[in-house]
Amino acid sequence: MDTDHDPRVSPTAEPTARPVPGPRAWLGLLVVLGPVLLVAMDGSVLFLAMAEVSEALSPSAGQALWILDVYGFAVGSLLIAFGSIGDRYGRLRLLMAGAAVFGAASAGAAFAPGPEALIACRALMGVAGATLLPSALAVLSELFPDPRLRSRAIGIFAATFAAGFAIGPVVGGRLLSSFWWGSVFLINLPVVVLFLVLAPALLREVRATRTGRVDVPSVLLSAAGILLTVYAIKHVAAEGLSALPIATGVVGAVTLGGFVRRQLRLTHPLIDLRLFRDRTFAIAAVTGLLPLAAWSATAYLGGIYLQSVLGLTVLDAALVALPGAAVLTVTCVVTPAAVARVGTRAALLTCHFLIAAGMFLLLATDVSDGGVGWYVAGTVVAGVGYGISFSVVADTAVAAVPAARAGSAAAIAETANELGNALGIALLGSLAALIFRLQGPDVAGTLHETLQAPGLTAAVVGDARSAFVTGLHAAATAAGLLHAALGAFALRHLALRTEECGAG
Repeated sequence: MDTDHDPRVSPTAEPTARPVPGPRAWLGLLVVLGPVLLVAMDGSVLFLAMAEVSEALSPSAGQALWILDVYGFAVGSLLIAFGSIGDRYGRLRLLMAGAAVFGAASAGAAFAPGPEALIACRALMGVAGATLLPSALAVLSELFPDPRLRSRAIGIFAATFAAGFAIGPVVGGRLLSSFWWGSVFLINLPVVVLFLVLAPALLREVRATRTGRVDVPSVLLSAAGILLTVYAIKHVAAEGLSALPIATGVVGAVTLGGFVRRQLRLTHPLIDLRLFRDRTFAIAAVTGLLPLAAWSATAYLGGIYLQSVLGLTVLDAALVALPGAAVLTVTCVVTPAAVARVGTRAALLTCHFLIAAGMFLLLATDVSDGGVGWYVAGTVVAGVGYGISFSVVADTAVAAVPAARAGSAAAIAETANELGNALGIALLGSLAALIFRLQGPDVAGTLHETLQAPGLTAAVVGDARSAFVTGLHAAATAAGLLHAALGAFALRHLALRTEECGAG
């Protein structure tokens, strides 16, 4: 979340009387929340729809993963760059252009004739989504000059963003119970049209004087490095080791290394990596990434588990996912009040250990109907942790750095969220795919493709489903161990820091 223009973090801000926002401000907030909800929801709306997408378009295992996470990579790679572009050329102008492109790309995705076209449209949706988030928040800050009301509006913004991630699979499942898979993209169009009609009347242009220009080589290095590295990981998971993914992975890693070196040399870097020298900020940034990675991977794999392993309809699968989504959303809303009582340290520790506990509960799922109960239990427990993390990350990151660098800190936290959503599917999803390839019946690369093969015996079907569940367990175990480790590190580090501050 970009707070470069938030007077709360300006070292030169002076307390002055602020006008009370009228109906225009609150109507403007509602209009801004529409694109925010769409950007978040489209990061997860395909989780329950992939079975129908696979049946209609027959993507390979690698293509299926790209359909899911190219959107998140595009958003995460360009979020900070578009924040700077909006400062230079106007936030509202960028917001309008981004919304129009988002709507057009959504229509293209809905009627994509093949997996390649769908991947391209999803990538374009991600580019447009990267223009919407920082610009929406800056325009919202203009609507609410009073710090107290602006803080409330930003809280609503954050809760809406988190709710979008949570309800995406449920909305997708509900639509698929009545319409074809493309309907999950067409629902974006009415919101986009309404925004384009109302925004010029309710919102004002926002610009800021920011030193330095957008460093185009940094944008290219970060995007290329991420995509090449993830391509290599997915290729190895789906096809095994070969010269192409090894070479691609090496080039990706070298490119990312060049990006890091460039950021450390620039006076005005795209991402201020020096902020990571503060361990509290580093913990907050990782907390922005890791929970989204765990949530996106288990939600995606869980959708396949519920439908292709347990045989639930898409609507029933959506209903099974509903308790976890509801708990996550409610937790986002109540967390700020709870943090005011128990403190940020306790909230960070709680979120990581609850997510780890939820991941480990998923290990009890199996190919029997009893797995539904364990799935609900795991997603509800982890959902509390997700909700806490989504609510406290940005504030913790901002509080850990000097006021003059608060905008960079908040932007990194927001970027971590988006990259976490994509990396979870890319890395943990690839781990599950690798397990399925190694332990499955070797009929096809994915569970869906295997179950569609003709002439399968009951034993082969059972082996395929068991191999998928093993892959789900491997992904959940990896996510759980990472969260437990980060929680233990935060417990030790933040406790020591508190004692040192108290002693001082």
